[in-house]
Amino acid sequence: MSKAAQLAALIGSGQAQGNQNIIFNGAMQVQQRGTVTGITGTAYGSCDRFKLQMTNAGTWTASQDASAPSGFTTSNKLDCTTADASLAAADFMFYAQHVEAQNLQNLKWGTSSAKSLTLSFWVKSNKTGVYSTEIQHGDMGSGNYWNNNTYTISSANTWEYKTIPITGETSTAINNDNGIGLYVRWWLASGTDYSSGTQAANTWQGTAANRVKNGQVNLADNTSNEWLITGVQLEVGDVATPFEHVDFGTTLAKCQRYFTTYMDVGGFSMYADGYITATLANTFALPCTMRISPTVALVGTWAISNLTGQPTINSNNPNIINIYQDVSGSGRAYLYAATGDGFTADAEL
Repeated sequence: MSKAAQLAALIGSGQAQGNQNIIFNGAMQVQQRGTVTGITGTAYGSCDRFKLQMTNAGTWTASQDASAPSGFTTSNKLDCTTADASLAAADFMFYAQHVEAQNLQNLKWGTSSAKSLTLSFWVKSNKTGVYSTEIQHGDMGSGNYWNNNTYTISSANTWEYKTIPITGETSTAINNDNGIGLYVRWWLASGTDYSSGTQAANTWQGTAANRVKNGQVNLADNTSNEWLITGVQLEVGDVATPFEHVDFGTTLAKCQRYFTTYMDVGGFSMYADGYITATLANTFALPCTMRISPTVALVGTWAISNLTGQPTINSNNPNIINIYQDVSGSGRAYLYAATGDGFTADAEL
């Protein structure tokens, strides 16, 4: 097929267009949380929009790493710091991104015209062997519905490129809302509750024991184990196209819909003069409309004067947060966020 014919076919399939990557931050550029240590359960760690989920599968550190294949500059690294070489039946660990449902309406899932997807990524680990991937439908009511596949890491400590086909799901539509439309997962350890059945590649099914391939690597079995990933792309069509590189500012803005951190901003302050009893209060505009009104948290110990303690911070609006505290005496009252202080706003899926 000529290059012109190939391009025409890709355009017709919905590929070869801008903004084709369903995954946010696939090049692992943005990491607002920084390195996260001591992970033993569910935690967003290091590179934005990706989370680590596990039950009794050791202890982990998630960090942004400079190791990357040609064309990329960063990856996300998971490093085992406490091992678990003997997994119980219900134990598991996977790396994941949750995709907002209203961003997936073009897939036409739940109809006979449901579009297929292709997942592609670069991966590296010291531990070779078979690993499983998973797509879970986010709107199947009380039931679970998974599409599972495998890939193999063949060479230790070597970047390898993988592509995974995903058949479109025809039975149930993805809701047009701000909830979870898809769960995209990379299995890293699995007890027999998830691997004792028979995994049928690229087949939608609802049996938990069929989710993971028999012989799945237990990445948690040794503290020397690590797993790195970058160049993650999920796109419409049956062909993996070259990774869609997006500028840092655009990627950051996409991530800030779900998580925003204000740290080391050079001094955020609020002042008031002459109060005896009152409340020092202000609102702070977020950089973009977040998915929902965020859960907000103060970071550090802010400098205060004539206040009853550290400021209170909350939000009932996806565009702003509220910062306030009661004044405790006369004269100037202030609060000040110096280097190392700040706040976070979390609206993750």
